[in-house]
Amino acid sequence: MMQSEHLFAPYIRILGKGRKGSRSLTQKEAFAAMSLILDNQVENVQLGAFLMLMRVKEETPEELAGFIQATRDVMAITPTRTAIDLDWSSYAGKRRHLPWFLLAVRLLTDNGFTVFMHGARGHTEGRIYTQDLLSTVGLPEATSLAQAEQQLTENRFSYLSLEHFCPKLAQIINLRPILGLRSPVHTLARMLNPFSATASIQGIFHPGYRPTHQEAAVILNDPHVAVIKGEGGEIERNPDVPCLVQSVHLSHRLDEQWPALFSKRHRKPDTLNPQQLTDLWRGEYHDEYAEATITGTAAIALHLLGHCKTPADAQAQAEQWWLQRNRLLPS
Repeated sequence: MMQSEHLFAPYIRILGKGRKGSRSLTQKEAFAAMSLILDNQVENVQLGAFLMLMRVKEETPEELAGFIQATRDVMAITPTRTAIDLDWSSYAGKRRHLPWFLLAVRLLTDNGFTVFMHGARGHTEGRIYTQDLLSTVGLPEATSLAQAEQQLTENRFSYLSLEHFCPKLAQIINLRPILGLRSPVHTLARMLNPFSATASIQGIFHPGYRPTHQEAAVILNDPHVAVIKGEGGEIERNPDVPCLVQSVHLSHRLDEQWPALFSKRHRKPDTLNPQQLTDLWRGEYHDEYAEATITGTAAIALHLLGHCKTPADAQAQAEQWWLQRNRLLPS
C-alpha cells in the first residue's frame, strides 16, 4: 500500500527541488510551514532538512515575515499594562569583548525608559551569554511572562529567556551544535517583540541581513525598528568603525551612517573579565573603548525612540548620562 505524502513535505520540496526547480516560499507558505513546526506536526528529519535548506538559501523578507507572524500568533501574548519603550533581543553571545551593551541598557532604564530583553544561551561554545551576567549589572531576570510583567513595572527592565515564552523555538536554537550551523530561528527570534514594545532594536553579524530585517518589518507593519551590524552579532555599536543603522518608522525606510568615534582601532583584550563591567560602572576602572561602546549603543536607541533628533544629539545625551550616572550597583 502506497504511503500518503506528509503534509509538511511540499514545503521541503519547494526549497529543495534542485537548482532550476526550487524557489523561495511565499509569505503565506512560510506562515503555514512555521505553524506546522510550532504545532509539533513535523518529523525531526523534516525539520532538519527544512532548516538547512533555508540556511543554504538564506531567508527572504517574505519568508521571515511569515515565520514571525506564525510565531506571534502561537505566542498570543497579551500586551503588558506597563508601556514598553524598547524590545531588545540578545541571542548571539560575546566572544571578543565583554557585553558592554548591558551598561547601555542600564543607562536607558536609569533615565526612564522601559526595556524588555529576550534571548537564549549555551548554543555556541566559547561565548559569554547575557543571561549569565545580568545580576552583575543589576538587571533582573524572569522565569515567566507574569514575572517579566511585574519586573517591567517595578524595575523598567526584564530579561526572559526564549524557552519561557516559545519553547519550541528554544529547542530549535539548541540544535546549533548538532546541525553545525545557525538556522532561520536565530533571525526570526530577534524580531519577535513578544510584548509589542513601541520600538525594537536588533543586532546582526552578517551585514546582508540588515535589509532583510528592515523589509520584513515593513511587511509586518512593525512601527519602529532599527537594525545594526553589532559587535559579535549583539546590539552593540563598535566605536572603532562606522555604523550603518537601517531603520523603519511607520513603513518609512531610513538608512543612516553613524561615524566612527575613534580614528584608530583598539586592540581586543586577551582575556574577558566580567568584573570589569561592575568596576567600569562604579568608576573604579577606565576603558575608552568600553565607554564609547556604551554611549554609542545607547545613542542609537535614543535616536530610534525619538528622544533625540539627530545622531549627534543622541551621542551627546548618552555621554552626559554616562557622566551623571548613579554608580551604585548590587555587590
